[in-house]
Amino acid sequence: MHFRVPVSLIVLPAALLLANCAQNPVSGHANFVTMSESQEVQVGREEDVKVRQEYGVFDDKPLQKYVNDVGQRLGKASHRPGLQYSYVVVDSPEINAFALPGGYIYITRGILAYLNSEAELAAVLGHETGHVTARHSVQQMSASTAAGVGAALIGVFVPVLRNQAGDAAINALGGALLSGYGREHELEADKLGAEYLLRTGYNPQAMIKVIGVLKNQELFDAEVAKSEGRQPRSYHGVFASHPDADKRLHEVVGEAGKLAAGSGRVNSEEFLRMIDKVPFGYSESQGFIRNGSFYHRELGLSLKFPENWRIANQTDRVAASNRSDDVMIEMRLAGRVQGTPAEMLRKAVGGAREVTSTTINGLEAALTTTSIKGLPTRAAVVFFDKRAYMVGGQAKTPAAMQAALPLINATIMSFHAMTDTERNSMRPLTLRIINAAPGASFAELARSSPLGKNAVSHLRLLNGLYPNGEPVAGQALKIVE
Repeated sequence: MHFRVPVSLIVLPAALLLANCAQNPVSGHANFVTMSESQEVQVGREEDVKVRQEYGVFDDKPLQKYVNDVGQRLGKASHRPGLQYSYVVVDSPEINAFALPGGYIYITRGILAYLNSEAELAAVLGHETGHVTARHSVQQMSASTAAGVGAALIGVFVPVLRNQAGDAAINALGGALLSGYGREHELEADKLGAEYLLRTGYNPQAMIKVIGVLKNQELFDAEVAKSEGRQPRSYHGVFASHPDADKRLHEVVGEAGKLAAGSGRVNSEEFLRMIDKVPFGYSESQGFIRNGSFYHRELGLSLKFPENWRIANQTDRVAASNRSDDVMIEMRLAGRVQGTPAEMLRKAVGGAREVTSTTINGLEAALTTTSIKGLPTRAAVVFFDKRAYMVGGQAKTPAAMQAALPLINATIMSFHAMTDTERNSMRPLTLRIINAAPGASFAELARSSPLGKNAVSHLRLLNGLYPNGEPVAGQALKIVE
């Protein structure tokens, strides 16, 4: 629960609505666009403020410099070397990277944990740079303007994981205007990224390797989803097969690279040294989950969700759902304390209801059982440290609510100020780099890992050895503590 303002849709100014054709900096062909390069940069600069506000910039100056230095080399070697590129690590556990028009490129802290070399980092940044140099975002924004809708953040390295604002705009486009985008643009970005890797001395095959990392993420998530009874997510969704077997991907990377698989700079050691001790998953400022409980050390609060429920720590709330997806419990910030908990609860649920004033672990609170939009709801407002928090559960049917009500009530009543013991013992997970001892195995490492029942597969995934690889003595390994 980050309590940051979500990124809004980019709404193009009226001055940009007059369409024109401009020469693409990469292909030399004419493209349908609605903005000049200076307007493109202006849009990127304005939206950069929103991205930084939503995600936050990861507070690690040496790592930021390292990533930016790698990116700047790629930008200078690209088809648009005159742009003022910006490469930023954002403080998100998501496995993602994305670009704004005009050279604003972002990589999440989350994806860094799954990369294993500087060449793979350069491949991610090179792919995003390719989206910028080929003006893919400008073309999509131009098409969306012609379709009469607002355009959004695009150029995402993991297209299916765009944020909700991006999803809304991209889904709204539809039709023939965008029928050629998607796979063609992703392949072109892969080709350009591989070309920029070659120009800067990296092994272009790192592009295939890093897409393999994302495809393995998809396979791993399918494995976890099966055990959790949910639908798996999709990552680099433009490839139906594994990238190792994707002929066209190999063709475009090979055309750009024209190097043997073992050629070019990789720089694994320096990259692993830079990500040692980086938070894994959610950071302290975002709150984190341990054994079904949510802790936020900066806000000083905690609460416990039902056992084996799926918990999602979102931008403005933390929510959990049961295996059948017919009940959800969430906690969110309801604003500054105003009046009484009962007054704030009545306002939050839309009018006068039967509300009970009470205390929860010594904190002023109010409870109600009601219906919101026809769905049975149990809700509470709790005052803590001059802030009001809304905690509640909602079910799809009265029967589901009746079955889950004891669990919802238990979660509401678990809201409390973190104790000194919790503050001392509960900290975010951290990525650590170790050297594999002789005879080490992932099964052995998993026994002391906080990654849970899927720790063996997760450790293999982190170290590029998914699905069944094992470490070699002396090998640098990523573990989570």
